[in-house]
Amino acid sequence: MNRLTRFVSHNSLTLAFGTGFLLTLAGQAVSGHADFDNQLVTDGLHPIGFLYYLTTSDFAVDVTENWQSEYLQFSLYIFGTVWLLQRGSPESKELDRAGVQSDREQKVGEHAGPFSPRWAADTGWRQTVYSRSLGIVMGAIFIWSWLAQSITGAAAYNEQHLRQLQASVSWPQYLGSADFWNRTLQNWQSELLAVASMAILSVYLRQRGSPESKPVGAAHTATGVEG
Repeated sequence: MNRLTRFVSHNSLTLAFGTGFLLTLAGQAVSGHADFDNQLVTDGLHPIGFLYYLTTSDFAVDVTENWQSEYLQFSLYIFGTVWLLQRGSPESKELDRAGVQSDREQKVGEHAGPFSPRWAADTGWRQTVYSRSLGIVMGAIFIWSWLAQSITGAAAYNEQHLRQLQASVSWPQYLGSADFWNRTLQNWQSELLAVASMAILSVYLRQRGSPESKPVGAAHTATGVEG
């Protein structure tokens, strides 16, 4: 196995989903441009070019409102599964392991091994930050993308109102608008439903070979066991 083949094999999950992301983002751009031009023609305006559409607030808000909801899902799940449990689910820790666990269990400080990340072996602020780095970064991306959604959403909202000869609103006013919260909550409810469904369905259903599922023959009550 040469170096390239090994790299692809060892990173196939990220590469496959990353490629899928780029393809679907391109598809969204194409279909979004067509839909946006149809709206312009309906309003008696001239259509715009594809490259120009990529710089519009309409495209940006459609992208960021989906990103923020996805990162909200992962942020809540990362933090929530520290303490919250689901009997029988591989998505949950074992029922007697709720909480942040001991340094020995987490292999930090004096319990770090020779191949542990350098900051895990530290006993100061570096360990504190690193031990929560996944949640911090996911949460930061969520906040950034939600902020980006609010800014681009306000711009798109005002642009649509100007085309209809209506008054524009300020960014703080937009944050309290039905448009902003409709965009936000319709994504949040779907993400929360997906997480709840995965947690409970994985108690009783199986997918052979997947780490998101228990072994096919595992008991329904087996918790924190991956196949």
